[in-house]
Amino acid sequence: MYKSLIRPLFFKGDPEQIHLYTADLLKKIFEIPGTSSIAKGMYNVKHPLLEKEVFGLKFPSPVGLAAGFDKEAKMIDELSNFGFGFIEIGTLTPIGQPGNDKPRIFRVVEDEGLINRMGFNNEGVEAAVKHLKERKSKVLVGGNIGKNKVTPNEEAISDYEKCFDALYDYVDYFTVNVSSPNTPNLRALQDKEPLTALLNALQVKNKETKKPKPILLKIAPDLTESQLDDIIDIVSDTKIDGVIATNTTISREGLKTPQSTIDEIGAGGLSGKPVKERSTEVIRYLYEKSGKTLKIIGVGGIHTAEDAIEKLEAGACLVQVYTGFIYEGPAIVKNINKGLIKYYSK
Repeated sequence: MYKSLIRPLFFKGDPEQIHLYTADLLKKIFEIPGTSSIAKGMYNVKHPLLEKEVFGLKFPSPVGLAAGFDKEAKMIDELSNFGFGFIEIGTLTPIGQPGNDKPRIFRVVEDEGLINRMGFNNEGVEAAVKHLKERKSKVLVGGNIGKNKVTPNEEAISDYEKCFDALYDYVDYFTVNVSSPNTPNLRALQDKEPLTALLNALQVKNKETKKPKPILLKIAPDLTESQLDDIIDIVSDTKIDGVIATNTTISREGLKTPQSTIDEIGAGGLSGKPVKERSTEVIRYLYEKSGKTLKIIGVGGIHTAEDAIEKLEAGACLVQVYTGFIYEGPAIVKNINKGLIKYYSK
């Protein structure tokens, strides 16, 4: 019903407005008594084979929701009804910022992808903390953190530390985002020296807490092999817990969408099926080159159980969906989990 009826209606509207409309709609639906129980019965799949212990955390399912869908943790309770094993909020910055000019999300339907240049639009980390304090769901939550657009890279560490401090009591793990293509010069923080300094600073803060939280690094799919080698070294040197591979790509190679349409859309990060293959390549490279020791969350182009299995076989221990959730609808997690049970049962 979603792909034949609901999605065609949604896809007629502006993507960002439809997202906001859907968020409001979900809140209203789940305010009706009994609807959460109905949704959980429809979409939740529980099985011992799905349970994973990674980063010292127990995940009821290996399928999570990637950052960007619920930036300020406004929808955690509603989204938890769809069977996600974990939900990542953000990207959050210390101070709220509007992001880039609209329109800034574009569908490339022929390729089952999205192009976005949101620019870390969010209400600020304290707004997210307020919502986290109010949530009722016990689903595992990750906090994806970044820097404000106006903060120069030389002062970026302070922004990440502020977000870490604010979120520490309310999230289960942290993701350090230095790989979005939509904040000027942000990806320069992926270079070995500044990235090592940033992660070491966060680890110092982390070790000062009573119970350190897992820290992960989200990387771009556009890194070269030598840069990926640096990532492996940095993870080892800073002793962070793992990597999320990958963020969106700036590449436009191999698209079915007409070049004129792509030119008209302009800059932004491309997600969905067009990044699937490259994301898997990055996962496989990192896993193999690290001696199969690196913990990786795989994300990029996951629409089906087969897509998730591809990431897991390449070396990921968990996966996340975002664009696939939009294209496949609310049953995506259930369908992936059912496929994973069959896969693990072999």
